[in-house]
Amino acid sequence: MIKVEIKKQEGKIKEVLLKGHAMYDDYGKDIVCAGVSSIFITTVNAILKFDQNSIKVIEEKNKVTLRVLKESKENEKMIENMLELLQELSQNYPKNITIREDENNE
Repeated sequence: MIKVEIKKQEGKIKEVLLKGHAMYDDYGKDIVCAGVSSIFITTVNAILKFDQNSIKVIEEKNKVTLRVLKESKENEKMIENMLELLQELSQNYPKNITIREDENNE
């Protein structure tokens, strides 16, 4: 299962973590993984076109994190759009992708 973890602080998205494998099909044939990857990569590339220093992408084995370094309305809208698309995907494939929000008010 792909797990999407959204970390917020004072209502603002600070990190989006994707980890795991959807297990819908074999690696390389999994349409859920392909959908999640496409949504994530498209969002990251769009944000980086506006400001390469506004986010950081940290890739690890079976895990990738988008960390917001600089807040902007454009970034916020693009990340919110990404999360809406992932939410729609999770509604269609609830056994393969889950989304969880964590609000930290430090």
